[in-house]
Amino acid sequence: MKRTLLSVAFTAVLAGGTCLCLAQTKKASGDSKTAGRQELVPAPVRFASEPNVAAHPSPCNFPGVQYPRIESDSRVTFRFNAADAQKVQVSIANVAYDMVKGDDGTWTYTSAPQAPGHHNYWMLVDGALVLDPATQTYIGYGHMCNGFEVTEPGVDFYDLKDVPHGDVLIKNYYSKTANAWRHIFVYTPPGYDIKTSTRYPVLYLQHGGGEDERVWIEMGKANLILDNLLAEGRVKPMIVVMETSGVGGPGAGGFRRGGPPAGAAPAGGTNGVPARGAGGRGGFGGFGGIGGPGGGAYGRLMTNDLIPWVDGHFRTLADRNHRAMAGLSMGGMQTASITMANLDKFAYIGLFSGGTAAGFGAGGRGSPIPVGAPAPTPATLDLKTIYNGDMANPEEFNKKVKVFFFSCGTEPPLENPQALKRHQEQLIAAGIKKSYVYISPGTSHEWQTWRRSLYTFAPLLFK
Repeated sequence: MKRTLLSVAFTAVLAGGTCLCLAQTKKASGDSKTAGRQELVPAPVRFASEPNVAAHPSPCNFPGVQYPRIESDSRVTFRFNAADAQKVQVSIANVAYDMVKGDDGTWTYTSAPQAPGHHNYWMLVDGALVLDPATQTYIGYGHMCNGFEVTEPGVDFYDLKDVPHGDVLIKNYYSKTANAWRHIFVYTPPGYDIKTSTRYPVLYLQHGGGEDERVWIEMGKANLILDNLLAEGRVKPMIVVMETSGVGGPGAGGFRRGGPPAGAAPAGGTNGVPARGAGGRGGFGGFGGIGGPGGGAYGRLMTNDLIPWVDGHFRTLADRNHRAMAGLSMGGMQTASITMANLDKFAYIGLFSGGTAAGFGAGGRGSPIPVGAPAPTPATLDLKTIYNGDMANPEEFNKKVKVFFFSCGTEPPLENPQALKRHQEQLIAAGIKKSYVYISPGTSHEWQTWRRSLYTFAPLLFK
């Protein structure tokens, strides 16, 4: 199955060693190195016997708009009116395809079959990026995009159903560490709004490169996935916090204009995080200072500001045994960096297509397992160097980390399950007991991989 390269941001992250792809692990039976493990239940996927869905407009279209149209074989047909243009292309997941101009000035293109789930696209009109007015827009690749959704027949774990629903709240808080306002999405489970003393565990859920705090709701369907799992009794009710992880100067992702509240620290920056206006990397899901003391710039912001604010404004269980962090792609690398540097604060770690331990050497990110590379050859891992030595004592690590979860898709070019299957086997051989692996069949570095990953990861939490 052909898959496409993502944005420069994703590619740069992968060059730093963030693509994590491992093979699924069976439930242990009497093995002292994997004893006491929960059973991993993979996300449902389409059965071969499921009939195709008849051709229909993409669910992302505005009402009454027929194109993009999802064909019965999962191809996608696009139409775009640009009568005066000399050349029009549709860019699907950052790969451009030539459209054909009709006599009426309408350009058309029908794609190859697409994997199920959400995909971003946009138009290129005589070389200029133009949004299709027919559909909703989404953040991705560092800019606004259009989107289309390919149905997976027989699969409904992320559909809107007649079950109790949680709320998605949009909140602002002020970070003294970044000397800036921050913008977050917060999912609260069904029943949270009822006046009660019940307190809840928290999952901090990170986006990927070129994205921001909205994507896990708009494209990932995280709230619907959790609503449906809760209705089935398969997960613990939890709060989920989603924030832009960019940390930088003016215009960087996550910053909002406006002065500090009364009593806020003056500009100048604290704990090594650049003050507003001091530069640094950011942007929509920019690297945000991955690695370094405290897990990097964003790690320090989380522990100094975000986590205390959430614990102070929501009914949380404010301890490490009730706190998890997960992220996709670049967010997986941030999750690995932050949790490993703060094992006193996190007991559950989820790395979705990013953050492999093999990418963390003694000097920081270390040597990655390149996409398409053969499996690592050493029989054992040097736990004193990977993750900067944060796993050097497996016995202590196993006491602190209850779930260490990895996932990826099966399809190239950005996923490499064969190489990282070997890596996961090495972790278990080294004594890391709570390592779990999920492989999403037939998908690559894309939202269906990460929806399935969340579905598979969430039931392991807070048990």
